[in-house]
Parts: sequence; C-alpha cells; structure tokens
Amino acid sequence: MLYMFFAPGFEETEAVASLDVIRRAGIDVRSVGVGSKHITGSHGISVNCDMDAEEATFTGLDGVILPGGMPGTLNLEKSERVNEAVDFCFSNGKLVAAICAAPSVLGKKGLLKGKSAVCYPGFEQYLEGADIPDKYVVTSGNVITARGMGSAVEFGLAIAAYFKGEAAAGELRDTLECFR
Repeated sequence: MLYMFFAPGFEETEAVASLDVIRRAGIDVRSVGVGSKHITGSHGISVNCDMDAEEATFTGLDGVILPGGMPGTLNLEKSERVNEAVDFCFSNGKLVAAICAAPSVLGKKGLLKGKSAVCYPGFEQYLEGADIPDKYVVTSGNVITARGMGSAVEFGLAIAAYFKGEAAAGELRDTLECFR
C-alpha cells in the first residue's frame, strides 16, 4: 500500500494525474489529507481524501508520494505525520517519491545524498547532495522524483514500473496514449 499525501495548496494535476495512473496499474494507493480529509489545491480544486493523516498507520506501507505545489510543499514539510512516514519509508528501503517542489522536502532532510533527483526549476538548491540530471523523471534506488505538472503521468508510470516492472508500465503507457 502507498500513501499520497495531499496538503492544502497541493498542485492538483501532479497529484490527481499520477494517482490515477498508479491506480490504473493496480497498485493500492490511498490519498491522505494533511489536516483534514477535504483538501483544497493551489488552484482552488478540492478533493476528498481516503483518510486523514492522523488515521494513517505504517503497517503494510510500501511507500509515500508527495505532490508539489505551493504552499502544498511547505505544508507537507511542516507536517509531523508526513515526516514520520517519509522517514519510515526511507529508513526501511521503501519507495519515497516526490514531484515538483516536493523533492525539496527530501533534500532538506538529507535523503538525496548520493542519489540522482530532479525538481521544479529553481528548487535545485534544496536537493542537498543529489546529482541533478537533465531529465523530467528520475528513479534512483528507492527514490523517484519528477520536475512538475507536465511530467505527472510519467511520474505515475515510473511508480508503476517500480512496483510492476517496465513491461507492465509500458503496456499501461500504451493504453494512456502517451508520447514516447
């Protein structure tokens, strides 16, 4: 099971598009609201999450996903529960994925040292210790990062590939009519 944390001010496309792709891949992913089950994104779109962060347990947790957006990323960074989940997953070798500005949360925690990672342009200074390739989505061990909204589907496909393999992700890509 994966948790995708939705904090007030999240970037809607990054969260919903990648969540949809991951679910289409048959992966159990739950939307988790930070502060409430009902969360409004940075462009005024509201979502009802599967659970509130305080309901989230780590039993059976295979990874966490952090969508970006502002002030969503700052709200993720301030959340004690989000930090606990990230630390649990990272220290247990489970998936830690972040897109847009959210990789900065990982970088500030020192989790990107020796990894390759990308983020929304202008946030590179927060990717402490990371190699920053010229790519839109990067998988580096148990960490997957992506640049932003335009790479949300690819981000979801990278998470699908991580759990289901490249062939399954490729088949899913074909059904989504994605560019190659």
